Amino acid sequence: QVQLVESGGGLVQAGGSLRLSCTASGRTFSNYAMGWFRQVPGKERDFVAAISRIGRSTYYADSVKGRFTISRDNAKNTVYLQMNSLKPEDTAVYYCAAQSGINGRTDQNSYEYWGQGTQVTVSS
Repeated sequence: QVQLVESGGGLVQAGGSLRLSCTASGRTFSNYAMGWFRQVPGKERDFVAAISRIGRSTYYADSVKGRFTISRDNAKNTVYLQMNSLKPEDTAVYYCAAQSGINGRTDQNSYEYWGQGTQVTVSS
């Protein structure tokens, strides 16, 4: 089992920045690719960003490219999502997830473990 705990969400004005963190415990963190997803009430959970096991490869949704950066520190068992130039449409609950497989980085069904989520609200 892998336990994931997100932090760093909050309320920010449009144009502002937030950094989300997700700390893992329970298994060897570097064995897992990590992803961030987000969900608005009543809608599907959407892919935001993903990073490979040692951070060599990153993946982004088109809607966040150039504004969000995913990174990881395997020594701290933590993955980050730096969010800049935030827009009201970025408002959502953000979830981190862990994947032991080698494919499907953008597919939520490929991820085995999930955190509880952290709310991000961007005011206009």
